[in-house]
Amino acid sequence: MPAAPPAAPDTTADVVLVVDFGAQYAQLIARRVREARVYSEIVPSTMPVAEMLARNPRAIILSGGPSSVYAQGAPSLDRSLFEAGVPVFGMCYGFQLMATTLGGTVDDNGAREYGRTPLTVSKAGSTLFEGTPAEQPVWMSHGDACSAAPEGFTVTASTDVVPVAAFENDEKRLYGVQYHPEVLHSTYGQQVLEHFLYRGAGIEPNWTTTNVVEEQVALIREQVGSKRAICGLSGGVDSAVAAALVQKAIGSQLTCVYVDHGLMRKGETEQVEKDFVAATGVKLKVVDAEKRFLDALAGVSDPEQKRKIIGREFIRVFEQAQAELVAEAGAAGEDVAFLVQGTLYPDVVESGGGTGTANIKSHHNVGGLPDDIEFQLVEPLRQLFKDEVRMVGQELGLPEEIVQRQPFPGPGLGIRIVGEVTKERLDLLREADAIAREELTAAGLDRDIWQCPVVLLADVRSVGVQGDGRTYGHPIVLRPVSSEDAMTADWSRLPYETLAKISTRITNEVADVNRVVLDVTSKPPGTIEWE
Repeated sequence: MPAAPPAAPDTTADVVLVVDFGAQYAQLIARRVREARVYSEIVPSTMPVAEMLARNPRAIILSGGPSSVYAQGAPSLDRSLFEAGVPVFGMCYGFQLMATTLGGTVDDNGAREYGRTPLTVSKAGSTLFEGTPAEQPVWMSHGDACSAAPEGFTVTASTDVVPVAAFENDEKRLYGVQYHPEVLHSTYGQQVLEHFLYRGAGIEPNWTTTNVVEEQVALIREQVGSKRAICGLSGGVDSAVAAALVQKAIGSQLTCVYVDHGLMRKGETEQVEKDFVAATGVKLKVVDAEKRFLDALAGVSDPEQKRKIIGREFIRVFEQAQAELVAEAGAAGEDVAFLVQGTLYPDVVESGGGTGTANIKSHHNVGGLPDDIEFQLVEPLRQLFKDEVRMVGQELGLPEEIVQRQPFPGPGLGIRIVGEVTKERLDLLREADAIAREELTAAGLDRDIWQCPVVLLADVRSVGVQGDGRTYGHPIVLRPVSSEDAMTADWSRLPYETLAKISTRITNEVADVNRVVLDVTSKPPGTIEWE
């Protein structure tokens, strides 16, 4: 089994725990706290209060959730949480749970509010609302409502239908709002959240990328010691930043392994072999494994099975590389005992790790690894969101063309082919993807979108007309999305002229493709990748 990742960085002395009650926005809350330069982590509501308090959190935030506080089996919290002296901020369901636990009244009085709602602040100088307008738009999503605050609390805001939309108890450092301050629709939500962190909880905003680099370098050196490590370099942002961070920590003890598995996009192998090595000076070992991967994927169409096969084969290739590196070093060489991975926080969350959430997909780094892996894992980015990883990359001096590169999945084009993966299908998709990327760059849209997966519907054929004749070709799907951290996303409204150029070039230049379609699904309900 993989070794446990290293302990969280020292900044967790100032950690804010976000207790997840099944909210769709729990990850966004954690992200907003970090935007305030305060370190945060998500924990499930099932975690015992004693375990939460054992983490010595500087503050605790209670998320929203879909339940009614009075429903049978609804998530609850022991009252001791509110009596421990730790500052607590309840949002939506967390606000109602705080109210009922401490003796307030929450009931179903028909006062439902969904979406943008006017909030009236009744105590402008309060801890939460200092410096914000008396009337401000907020984002509501509730059925039950708080009609009476607990004893000792001051009501500081209301709406037309909810008498208690916010309350505060400065003496006990307990605060709550009925709405969602973490979403952008709550215009002053980030300011209210920061008021809780800075004024209510007294936390200094000192969590920076410099802290991350310094602390992770120390942790990596402690974990690896005098042994050696290998890193699977894919050409993507995550593996590049992880490799640069580990190299800063252990220098020549790190060897990067680039597996040319035949699932990469056009030109990416050359980028890894030249650009990254030139930027970092890292030792690079290239393994030609295209046949191995395609043989393993032959006849497989199920996306989860494809992910697991790709993850398994990666590890097997790394183990082979490990043996070769040890042999090259001779008897005096230290063991290659560690595998560096660019696992991110969204990867962990979406794989059901650490938060009690459902498994949305098996990420190749989380849940996609074989049980008999012999390496100990080094995951220096495991607690970071994508934009934080980019900032770390900039701090490490990586060039813009690497740091700002659009995300690309670890399993590569293998999960952008809906159906069996073959060399012919990969070559077809590579050409279509290259055209889309070229036209997006030419239109100056690279920074306007998060990424644009190009998907081949290999098991689907559609009728077309090309050269005055009937064709029966594959559809290509364009999936341009906009996002802050990949936890949620919306489809990007690209100019029609750009879409038309991409469609025309793909259908003219890529054999066996006669149709290009646009995916206009947000996340949720869809995911960014199709598989």
